[in-house]
Amino acid sequence: MQLRNVAIIAHVDHGKTTLVDQLFRQSGTFRDNQRVEERAMDSNDLEKERGITILAKPTSVDWSPDGTPENSIRINIVDTPGHADFGAEVERILSMVDGVILLVDSSEGAMPQTKFVTGKALKLGLRPIVVVNKVDRSDARIQEVLDEVFDLFVSLEANDDQLDFPVLFASGRNGYASTDPEAREGTLTPMFEKIVEHVPPPAVDPEAEFKFLVTLLDRDNFLGRILTGRVEQGTVRTNQPIHALDMDGNVIETGRASKIMSFRGLERVPVDEAKAGDIISLAGLTVATVSNTICDTSVSVPIQAQPIDPPTLSMRFAVNDSPMAGREGSKVTSRMIRDRLLREAESNVAIRVTEAADKDSFEVAGRGELQLGVVIETMRREGFELGISRPRVLFGTDESGNKTEPYETVVIDVDEEFSGTVVEKMNLRKAEMTDMRPSGGGKTRITFSAPSRGLIGYHGEFLSDTRGTGIMNRLFEKYGPHKGPIEGRKNGVLISNGTGEANAYSLNSLEERGILFVGHGEALYEGMIIGENAKTDDLEVNPMRAKQLTNIRSSGKDDAIRLTPPKRMTLEQAIAYIDDDEMVEVTPKSIRLRKRYLDPNERKRQSRQKAA
Repeated sequence: MQLRNVAIIAHVDHGKTTLVDQLFRQSGTFRDNQRVEERAMDSNDLEKERGITILAKPTSVDWSPDGTPENSIRINIVDTPGHADFGAEVERILSMVDGVILLVDSSEGAMPQTKFVTGKALKLGLRPIVVVNKVDRSDARIQEVLDEVFDLFVSLEANDDQLDFPVLFASGRNGYASTDPEAREGTLTPMFEKIVEHVPPPAVDPEAEFKFLVTLLDRDNFLGRILTGRVEQGTVRTNQPIHALDMDGNVIETGRASKIMSFRGLERVPVDEAKAGDIISLAGLTVATVSNTICDTSVSVPIQAQPIDPPTLSMRFAVNDSPMAGREGSKVTSRMIRDRLLREAESNVAIRVTEAADKDSFEVAGRGELQLGVVIETMRREGFELGISRPRVLFGTDESGNKTEPYETVVIDVDEEFSGTVVEKMNLRKAEMTDMRPSGGGKTRITFSAPSRGLIGYHGEFLSDTRGTGIMNRLFEKYGPHKGPIEGRKNGVLISNGTGEANAYSLNSLEERGILFVGHGEALYEGMIIGENAKTDDLEVNPMRAKQLTNIRSSGKDDAIRLTPPKRMTLEQAIAYIDDDEMVEVTPKSIRLRKRYLDPNERKRQSRQKAA
């Protein structure tokens, strides 16, 4: 059977996973009466809840140009994440495919993440097929978007073959694609035809010894470690002796291919053998990991793996040492946390874990707040309790020995009335504006080059400033000169001065002090943050004081207390909100903010030492 391997890349929310759903339906992968969930490729709970793709996943469809099974062509499709924080998933995937489909929203156009992944694909010499998606939008600007994509390719130094790209106009949700920008109905047959015509078959040697580069790592309760990638050359059969080589050609382990699985739609199907060009999953090895070469025992030269961009941000994951530790989670020891983080770092190559000297905390470095937030959320659902510190950027040094820090390209789409506020706030965070242009529909697109340090915690403030209508996209740009001190959070916090239950009577009088994060009857402890102070300094308060009961009545004493609903933060908001001397306590049921040192005397001592 003929083969085509293709990856679908696009910015977050531009419709990749919805398009894959329609490719499944129209290729006959699903039966007519089969009940299938929307966005079938978003398989884990977090992806379904957030509506974003986090893990890259291969799948395959069989398509026949004339409808006969004898002439079927197998198209292996890899659905990739659209968010820059999960970019490492995409970087590895590109070595498995021979072509890419670049999906662009007909209104938003080429966004930062599109630029990031497309740049990687063009460097590898892959020829893109450009699909302008959502052409039925009322605010579509199809021709301008195509011009933007062409300009993007030119700026990324695409060669002449890559610049001569085919274009399709599609609506993934409605299941049609066409070469005519005015078409508003039809099927996805033109897309299948373009893939077969434009993406070359895998250029592989079926006669050579078996070689296979691991690009994805998975775990199965029955089969153990499952390695996924493309067979570069040769053939592998079940129970064949194999060994794993690292990047330098050293043998890591030897074993047998106990199970070989190929992708058919959403299923992994066991097969007896796999040939060069196939994308398969392999079980039987226990140590081999991402970017290792799995090969015949006679092979000693590994396949060169793509280099992965380094992490730019780190957080401290510590054992939860609050007075409420161990009440809600089942996994609370440093050994359990360490094993779980090391397992995460194995399959997620963009994450780096180092153990702290005190053995009770771990420094976890990654691409961004969202990526590390997803790791914490996953661990929390598994029953872990953690103490999380404020994110900090990883500094570097240049050739002259000067301090450098990561910079990001920030693209912001806002209504014109809010553009002044956004520019002013970004200037305070040491960002430089590089471009500003109207983007249609009364919106302005502003591009900044900003130090990553200044963007930590800005997203929530940005949404407040733009009344929730602004869209911000960020992308790692470079390491540049250190910008000096950047002003952090302006307001102080309200700190509980004792342990007990919050009382409505006391909270009522504290409301004028600032915004509260807790409600009546919630369990509190000394050093826990219960709200934001209206002033710049921290304030210790007593939220547990109850009303003194006397037998003397006076008018106005028994008025009903009406509390404003407390402000509840999501995990990402809490991580972005805290200051350097604060932590987020994460348990399976609660997210609490607290001071790192719960004892007020210890806090004073630490602040004096810092000042000195």
